Amino acid sequence: MTPAFDPAQAQVQPERVNQPRVNLGIAGLSRGFMFTLPTLLAETRLRVTACADPLPEARARFQRDFPGSAAYAEFAALCADPRVDAIYIATPHQFHATQAMAAARAGKHVLVEKPMATSLACAQAMVEAARAAGTALVVGHSHSFDAPYRAARQLIASGRFGRLRMITALNFTDFIMRPRRAEELDSTQGGGVVFSQAAHQLDIIRLLGGGMLRDIRATTMPARGTEGGYSAHITFTDGAAATATYDGLAHWDSNAWQDGIGEMGMPATPFDAAAIRAALAVPDEAALKRARGYGAGAAQPAPATHHAHFGPVLVSCDDAVLRPGPAGLHIHDAAGTRLHAVPLRGRAEIFDELLDAIAGRPVTHHGAWGLATLEACLAILRSKGETITLQHQVPCP
Repeated sequence: MTPAFDPAQAQVQPERVNQPRVNLGIAGLSRGFMFTLPTLLAETRLRVTACADPLPEARARFQRDFPGSAAYAEFAALCADPRVDAIYIATPHQFHATQAMAAARAGKHVLVEKPMATSLACAQAMVEAARAAGTALVVGHSHSFDAPYRAARQLIASGRFGRLRMITALNFTDFIMRPRRAEELDSTQGGGVVFSQAAHQLDIIRLLGGGMLRDIRATTMPARGTEGGYSAHITFTDGAAATATYDGLAHWDSNAWQDGIGEMGMPATPFDAAAIRAALAVPDEAALKRARGYGAGAAQPAPATHHAHFGPVLVSCDDAVLRPGPAGLHIHDAAGTRLHAVPLRGRAEIFDELLDAIAGRPVTHHGAWGLATLEACLAILRSKGETITLQHQVPCP
């Protein structure tokens, strides 16, 4: 009889606990940083020592949240701070490449939000800058860090349920209908759902399937002057296939298929399509977004009660369907349906990888991995119904 999956496999390894504390600087006090804040406040392996953000009110709140920290208006000053060992870059997409390269030149390790860049050339330059400096480069957060997906990957790689044959991933949200800055609706600057959301969905698909995509054929759905949705058919080099669908136009909420749990792992109220559209009828949409931000006094997100997720994902193997979700990992096979719980650790998995990379241990979300996911995102944008062959894919470690 096959032994039950052991959730302890996903827990922190002892060598991570014994690693010296790392001094972390934060670039960009954005909503991405806000969702990571509960983890940072609880994290004992890191010491948050500095930040850089153009908004004085955000810097002031940061110094209240992290007493004794430094706060800079300019990124260059953060790079020059000798107390900072590593920098978490959570700035707008168009700044990722130049800032990551500047940090590497300053000898700082880098954790950069997805997408790592808006072009392959910039992503390749980031990888080379880290290599030349001898610094770590980790790309995240993406939802492929979430424990249920990683637990599913462990089972797939074990061969316990035969070969992986198909992955079905879909997500219906209000993403493109939320208040946005101008560049977030400009695809040339990394706006639209492909850079922001396909980076999650494709990273999950690549993780589950082992990383090596062969080609993509896709179409996109226009909204608000950019991409509001997409549908993609994806083939792996071993012949497995995946479909990825994303619709961010706030007509239906796929959290209804996730037991009412939202993307960040908290119970979510179904959205009101009419109210969402009415809220955008303001003279300054960017100001509305700023009012929800860290420096404007927005409440700190509560620790998650469930695992974060990125919509329904079903993995078809020869002998089972695996369904990672907010409660853990569901397994459906000839014996019936059962749930394997996995540890709920918020976004601590991101910092597991950063610390591993700094210590020279292998990680999944290294620079070349992020570049491969970016290549797949760009293929969705280029495809227009034609098959795009991928050339920069790397396997899952």
